[in-house]
Amino acid sequence: MLNGKNILVTGGTGSFGKKFVRMVFQKYNPNKVVIYSRDEYKHYLMQKEFARYKERLRFFIGDVRDKDRLYRAFDGIDIVIHAAALKHVPLMEYNPIEAVKTNIGGAENIINAAIDTGVEKVIALSTDKAVNPVNLYGATKLVSDKLFVSANAYAGGKKTRFAVVRYGNVAGSRGSVIPFFLTLVREGKKELPITDFRMTRFWITLEEGVELVFRAVEEAKGGEIFISKIPSFKIVDLAKAICPECKLVEVGIREGEKLHEVMITEEDSRSTYEYDDHYIIYPQFDWWDWKKHLKEGGKKVPEGFRYSSDTNTDWLSVDDLKEKLKTLDVVF
Repeated sequence: MLNGKNILVTGGTGSFGKKFVRMVFQKYNPNKVVIYSRDEYKHYLMQKEFARYKERLRFFIGDVRDKDRLYRAFDGIDIVIHAAALKHVPLMEYNPIEAVKTNIGGAENIINAAIDTGVEKVIALSTDKAVNPVNLYGATKLVSDKLFVSANAYAGGKKTRFAVVRYGNVAGSRGSVIPFFLTLVREGKKELPITDFRMTRFWITLEEGVELVFRAVEEAKGGEIFISKIPSFKIVDLAKAICPECKLVEVGIREGEKLHEVMITEEDSRSTYEYDDHYIIYPQFDWWDWKKHLKEGGKKVPEGFRYSSDTNTDWLSVDDLKEKLKTLDVVF
């Protein structure tokens, strides 16, 4: 699947990019992996961290807003993993135009560059926040998702195909609540702030996120949205798992924050199929060939089906969370 391929990862100096590099070289034999990011210092740190792969790892400084730079970077590339985004919810509420330029304009640049340079496949990372968005970041990612799905028609007779993978906050990542709670505990705090005691989330690790991308690269015919089947947990249970003796204080939801993570809406259910360990939302367009491209072994979900962290059938208890935290890679 990825053996012998030239792969480029946008936003590749982030947590996902580093995990992707580690796993792709462990599981496959790519010809070359190109890291595309605008942060020179992170490039420098990543060069040192992955020095053992220096013969097949390239570092390309650039911004997805820069179309000319993308064309240069995409030359000779077979597979693109698009992870670059501005994603800090409160900051994007305050800087909306910047989010539009990167998350929407950048997506358009990726699409045009991929088609024109003959990239085989583009897998774009999405988020639960793109589903029924209530914040600016989610709204930009919704547009981005739709651009990547529709890009398969835009490609016309060209070989480039586009698909999307969707998951929520990654457990232990810099954007998750886990490093925040752990920092407070290390500082000796006896209270943990909970925005809302009803809040739930899905649990997915970086490894599982990368595995979903591998699956999409292998299976996508163009236009699908891939979603992993993963367990849910309550934020209050996570806090108890991290600090059983701490007092939990409800502080109120932040701007743009949701009570629950939703991955599949009732409207999406009309074209969603369930597989053993994942779901696929297929495109609802006349260019999609159901007879040719529908993956075998799936079961159509009932109309009105909704995949949400609060109505999930698979839950992690406090003890389950304690066990998972023992082996979790946390990014501070």
